[in-house]
Amino acid sequence: MKDITIKITGRRYAEGELEDEMEFVSDAKMYERAGARYLLYEESEFSGFPGCKTSLKLTDSSIRMKRIGGEEGGYGTDLVFEKGKRFTSIYETPYGSIDMEVLTTDIKTDLNKEGYGRIVLGYDISLKGLEEGRNELDIEIMQ
Repeated sequence: MKDITIKITGRRYAEGELEDEMEFVSDAKMYERAGARYLLYEESEFSGFPGCKTSLKLTDSSIRMKRIGGEEGGYGTDLVFEKGKRFTSIYETPYGSIDMEVLTTDIKTDLNKEGYGRIVLGYDISLKGLEEGRNELDIEIMQ
């Protein structure tokens, strides 16, 4: 397991225009198992999920994100991003569960053999009855 730093920039778009952008930098751990690379980190208050633990499982064709915990408890989600595919899940919050659906529109991966580099993930999200939009995650993995 390697100590790394990750920088995640999240962007939300409305009607084709950038509506909101958030950048988050964190210490993380990286390891490989069974042909997949894993990134583990803790969220902060700035990311909107204080106390949550998040894991990203990176494979050649998909990214799986699991988030659990939180200072208020009750946060949890398990999402799979695979280009051109829809994935449904339940987003657990301290205030209740929300049905969620993501459609991955793009995944660009530029990682070296040690696992450092960048991943850009584009997706449409629908939180049933609450919000719909287009989002982008830019994940930079640094030493």
